[in-house]
Amino acid sequence: MAQDEKIVVIGAGPAGLTLAYELLKAGRNNVTVYECDKQVGGISKTIKHHGNRIDIGGHRFFSKSDWVMSWWKSFLPIAATNEQNVTLQYQGKERELLVGPQSPSTDDVMLVRSRLSRIYYNKTFFDYPLKLTPKNLTKLGLRKTIIFGLSYLWGRLDKITPELTLEDFFINRFGRKLYQQFFKDYTEKVWGVPCSSISADWGAQRVKSLSISSVLLHACKRALGLQKKSSTQTSLIEQFIYPKYGPGQMWETVARHITDMGGTILLNHQVNGIAFDNNRVSSIMVKNPDGSQENQKCDVLVSTMPIKDLVVASGNHFSPAVQLIAKNLQYRDFITVGLLYNSSEITRRLNDNWIYIQEPGVHVGRVQIFNNWSPYMVANPETTWLGLEFFCSEGNDLWMLSEQEMIKLACFEMKKIGLVSTLDALDSVVVRVPKAYPGYFGESYKSFGIVRDALNTVENLFLIGRNGMHCYNNQDHSMLTAKEAADQIISGQQDKDKLWKINIDDDYHEEKSN
Repeated sequence: MAQDEKIVVIGAGPAGLTLAYELLKAGRNNVTVYECDKQVGGISKTIKHHGNRIDIGGHRFFSKSDWVMSWWKSFLPIAATNEQNVTLQYQGKERELLVGPQSPSTDDVMLVRSRLSRIYYNKTFFDYPLKLTPKNLTKLGLRKTIIFGLSYLWGRLDKITPELTLEDFFINRFGRKLYQQFFKDYTEKVWGVPCSSISADWGAQRVKSLSISSVLLHACKRALGLQKKSSTQTSLIEQFIYPKYGPGQMWETVARHITDMGGTILLNHQVNGIAFDNNRVSSIMVKNPDGSQENQKCDVLVSTMPIKDLVVASGNHFSPAVQLIAKNLQYRDFITVGLLYNSSEITRRLNDNWIYIQEPGVHVGRVQIFNNWSPYMVANPETTWLGLEFFCSEGNDLWMLSEQEMIKLACFEMKKIGLVSTLDALDSVVVRVPKAYPGYFGESYKSFGIVRDALNTVENLFLIGRNGMHCYNNQDHSMLTAKEAADQIISGQQDKDKLWKINIDDDYHEEKSN
């Protein structure tokens, strides 16, 4: 491919920015990123409000990929500690991460953070992932411990086959009773449909190797000092690194490097039309901030936009069957309500990064404590800055509540479940996030392979990232899809199946020399 051929990237989230940087680093000098939002980062951006910061959804900077970990550290080094190096437990063993060289500003660093997330049920905290410790068993009580244990053993002896639904997936790994107690209600709150209607693909991707047996093995090996010889699951990590001012700091830093290298990032620009010539993208139509439309030549198109929108923008290029499937793909949206309290009004000490809310009768699904992600996310250390996450769908009753109604609901539910002592917050803000999660349910999802195959036939079109592939990727998986696409664009050797295998097989993340 000629060095001056125009490469267009739709979306300035982790995938789009990673790809743009990798192409520019390789000498591709005509790269333009179009972003419809007013800031970079996608769902990994940081929202600023009156000196406090919101991390949308919570982003632990952890990966089993050495390449990703080194890539992050090259932009934001790990902050100096009392020790020369920092040790994190990941990749199945203890691994030293070199500190420095320090950036010119001490603000441009990553912090080493402890991970804690718990389940809140019946006004009681349970460890997440579930740990069969004496403390947790005492909370369950002897009767439930016996019942759950027998249920788990029966689930292991009488597995559901074939494993088609998310309900099958959870029961096979935890038993029916534990599934009903700790997974069913929360998962259905997230997705808005029964677990029996969600594909097992979601569980296989998100918690593929986590089970009671893996939790027990993890605990035993830690107790015996053998953990470094075992394989650590992502859900079991105990430390992670995190940008001092939230995840958006990483992507704002990457964006500056891209523009310094000669790349172009255009915010508030929406790609809403794609033209084809002999099954190749030839140009795109862009809506500018002033509302005007502009046609731009395109030699290679890399898309992170939702597939539903990509097919609409393609007009009638794809068959009516493909258009219909794409049109009916489902998504799940959420609303984050930021609430600021005097720390004295929090009814108990909360060291969690986030808390899964299993309490009945409330809409809130998860609560983040931003102080514990980074103390620099909060303007006043005497206050506690919370993010309440409400899962919904665009247009439903919850989504349509006004900002003041959402704040009132959030404050009421926090007091109802007993995490705060007052109905009034010092400050508040509402952030709506459409198409946050691609849905693994519905008839269209069952036929998604037809859409994927049709899009893959377009020679100069690459799909990457979470929404770009309708695949529930973490940011490191999205980055790995970007790296693979960049490698293929640079080499001219295409194998798009490699993109779709990322985050599917456990072995993909085995340690490699990169």
